[in-house]
Amino acid sequence: MKKILLLLANGFEAVEASVFTDVFGWNKFEGDGTTELITAGLHPKLTCTWNFTAIPEMLVSDINVKEFDALAIPGGFEEANFYEDAYDERFLQVIREFHEAGKPIASVCVAALSLGKSGILEGKKATTYNHPTSIRRAQLREFGVLVQDDYIVVDHNIITSSNPSTGFDVAFLLLEKLTSLENVQQVKNLMGFN
Repeated sequence: MKKILLLLANGFEAVEASVFTDVFGWNKFEGDGTTELITAGLHPKLTCTWNFTAIPEMLVSDINVKEFDALAIPGGFEEANFYEDAYDERFLQVIREFHEAGKPIASVCVAALSLGKSGILEGKKATTYNHPTSIRRAQLREFGVLVQDDYIVVDHNIITSSNPSTGFDVAFLLLEKLTSLENVQQVKNLMGFN
């Protein structure tokens, strides 16, 4: 069984987290059955961007990276205090440990800023929220990132994306890294994507 850690910052966007819970849940029951997703956060209860509350299955302090095969991180909103957790040293250390172990890391939208802040994107290609009115790409560049114009960017084991609409594609890419293209096509077909 391959275990995926869904790392949640307070103020995360629920839809960006749900793509991972759905894709890996569908794979567990309808795909090749080899994946299990576990949620974790810095607090026993988290509030999403739009005030939806979530209870993570484990706290960041209890994570043993050796027990996991991949990391997924949804983005969130500054107005919902996302960056308080997303830039917290304990949160960033989890990212560094997954990267040092060479495990796949997938982020949606502004979660790439956590990766940038952790230092793992320095000199690498990545993207983040790409709306013309947004400062997020400039912020990502300040971390020494080679910011790309693509909707989704894959640089070795790291997947970044440019907005919430990319969430399902990011989750399917991560599933492909952990299983196979054939399995992903089967899950996508069952979910109505094909």
